[in-house]
Amino acid sequence: MRILVVENYQATSLGLMRPALASAGAVIDVRRAHEGDALPETPDGYDAIIVLGGGQSAVDDAAHPYLPRLARLMRAFGDADKSVLGICLGSQILARGYGASNILGRPTEFGWQEVTPTEAGRDDPVVGVLEGPSPLFHWHSDTFTLPEGAVHLATSALTPHQAFRIGRAVYGIQFHFEADTALVRDWSDTFGDVAAEIDPEWPERHAREEGPLGSRADAAGRAIARAWIATIR
Repeated sequence: MRILVVENYQATSLGLMRPALASAGAVIDVRRAHEGDALPETPDGYDAIIVLGGGQSAVDDAAHPYLPRLARLMRAFGDADKSVLGICLGSQILARGYGASNILGRPTEFGWQEVTPTEAGRDDPVVGVLEGPSPLFHWHSDTFTLPEGAVHLATSALTPHQAFRIGRAVYGIQFHFEADTALVRDWSDTFGDVAAEIDPEWPERHAREEGPLGSRADAAGRAIARAWIATIR
């Protein structure tokens, strides 16, 4: 299988998705759109697309003029019945591509926070792998309305729309299930000043929560990764 991966920000990588894709024998084509890498015009030659997170908003077209093209490309993959995965900013761009509204500047949801599948989510082949409420990593303030026809899959205390599915295998997931404990440590170092503005006690909280919550998040994230990869055909 050949997977298009779009990065939108420095140090924002596939995390635990990479070994899961490698185990499935996937060939990965990474485009760093924020650094000027060109995006393909169509989904031709690919079996799926993954769009990762970033610090910009999904509608920051002035600073990131590729965003409208990326939104259209994600929808084109979905319209071609190819698997789509948008994570955090990627989910917001996906929602935009399907005509939903992006909601900016809400309170920041940060750290390992509980995500709860909806009734539809419990029956979903991807989000349904969560065994009830689960601690997953978050780092966002923006969110979105649900696109028309989307199935609402998960929620959290601060953000009602944590995950949705359109059609067979188009997934928008707001929480960072790909952020295993290694990636969270990397972000805590690389973006430490930003984390301190959100939560001045983050270094102590990180050290306290990484073991009990991070390990559970890693297991849940690996299960979600494997389940999404299984949708690729």
